[in-house]
Parts: sequence; C-alpha cells; structure tokens
Amino acid sequence: RRLNRRPPVTLLDVFQQHVRRQPRRPLLRFQDEVYTYQDVERRSNRAARHFSRHLGLRPGRTVAVFLPNEPTYVWTWLALAKLGCPMACLNCNVRGRALQHALAAARATIVLASPGE
Repeated sequence: RRLNRRPPVTLLDVFQQHVRRQPRRPLLRFQDEVYTYQDVERRSNRAARHFSRHLGLRPGRTVAVFLPNEPTYVWTWLALAKLGCPMACLNCNVRGRALQHALAAARATIVLASPGE
C-alpha cells in the first residue's frame, strides 16, 4: 500500500517518522552499546554533512560502500539516502577479481571503506 503512494514512502521516510515519534527508543544494539533513533539520526546527519562538504557528494552520485556489519554501516546508508546518493553495497569479505568486478559493475565514483578494509 505504501509503495502505491505517489511519491512512494521510502525506508528513510519511515525511519524519520520513528525519529519524530519515539526518538529515545532503542534502534540498534551492537555489543555493549545501544543506539536510539535519535542517536542514529544525529550520526547520519553528521555523516551526510561530512560527505557533502568534504567529498562533494550530490544527489545521483553512486557510492560504493565497503564496510563491515557494524553501526557505522547504518548511519552511512541513511546519510547517503538523505543526500540522494545511490549506494552500491559491497561484501567486505570479497577480495581480488570478485571485488574488482563488483566495483566496475557499481560504476561508483567513490568508495567508502573502513580503515581495516
């Protein structure tokens, strides 16, 4: 039903709705840390500002993301969605030719990766 709406409701819309309605409700648990909707909103806003100012990201620019499964991945995804940048998700376990192929297929102009990757 939501997808039939014009414009359609996105996951970013749903997330932001939750931020407004229940900002202090836990959204993520990672190891010993808990992140609320409000925490993730702030971190994703900070990341979006950084990506825009320092990397020159603009709507429509595809970004390859090469991050491990940790909270940073979530606010990176939200930041890119807020900027209107399509995200090409790269499996951080892939290496060599498979990684080269994935990067080429994504046609991304920038890669975001953690220092360990």
